[in-house]
Amino acid sequence: MPAKSEQPIVCVIGLGYVGLPLAKEFSRHFKVIGFDTNVKLVKGLNLGNNNQNLTITDSPQLIKQADFIIITVPTPVTKSKEPDLSHIESASRIISQNMKAGCTVILESTVYPGVTEEIVKPILEKESGFKCGEDFKIAYCPERINPGDDEHTIERVTKVVSGTDEGITELVAELYSKICPKVFKAKNIKTAQEH
Repeated sequence: MPAKSEQPIVCVIGLGYVGLPLAKEFSRHFKVIGFDTNVKLVKGLNLGNNNQNLTITDSPQLIKQADFIIITVPTPVTKSKEPDLSHIESASRIISQNMKAGCTVILESTVYPGVTEEIVKPILEKESGFKCGEDFKIAYCPERINPGDDEHTIERVTKVVSGTDEGITELVAELYSKICPKVFKAKNIKTAQEH
């Protein structure tokens, strides 16, 4: 995380049933940017938002401020029972055009092993001109929330985290430990995606 005096800024991409509670939870500790491309949703959420730490926006330029960018977009299943990754690809493109050097991008959407490194990372590198591992880091943290499930809320689940290296795994674990009682560090991203 940035120097102790400097609190990181967290950006949550996708304000659905996973992203919105996550953004609110993080906003108890950090400045948070909640981003969604759905203008109507953003307008509606802003009407009831009196949280000083939470900025809800459809303006991708604000992503540039973030030290941690968390992707929580949906991954619906297609008719052929394949996961539809179009929302993740689209979110990755938006991020890549609006990310700053030194940030960490965390995929939290439900995906099969390999998506973080084989789909998200190349899009982020291509569009931004940055190199993963040098100019930015990536991590994975599978979501553990289901709509209407009061048993598995953010503050009750064990978060599994993993990054491209040990240092980034530690950093992401430290971030999530602010909002989750238990954080488990997986040995690599593929292992985290299997949980």
